Amino acid sequence: MRDPATAGFRFNQTMLRVRDPAASVKFYEQVLGFTQMYRLDYEEMKFSLYFMALLHEGESVPTDPDALRQFVFSRETTLELTHNWGTENDPEFAGYHHGNAEPRGFGHLGISVPDVYAASARFEELGVEFVKRPDDGKMKGLAFIKDPDGYWIEILSPSRMPRL
Repeated sequence: MRDPATAGFRFNQTMLRVRDPAASVKFYEQVLGFTQMYRLDYEEMKFSLYFMALLHEGESVPTDPDALRQFVFSRETTLELTHNWGTENDPEFAGYHHGNAEPRGFGHLGISVPDVYAASARFEELGVEFVKRPDDGKMKGLAFIKDPDGYWIEILSPSRMPRL
């Protein structure tokens, strides 16, 4: 049972560091259908935050600043992309660790879609890099793709997941 002291707690966001925000925002918007809801720039510390989400049917991002702040920071499952300025143009920058090479750590994001095969065909057309296609390996009916920074994204369909 949930402790009553945690009433109102929500899992609001997952943060990923990105090398090139233009490439990452484009990927999440055009490949996966996310909307950039909010951007914060911290000039003194030289970094920017991009808050992205998959909006529900008919949902829109408020334009009033107070309503927007409340909308972004009270909703569930927001993706925060953090860009440390200069990494996009630094040939010495090796990129961020995506968690799926040694030492392993972070694993992946998960996106549910109505049809993994149709989504994967679209990703193929868009030139998205696959880690695993739906019929590769022993786990059929789910895919893994990579974002521009190499983070893995699991593509799954609720109707195809194993029964509990």
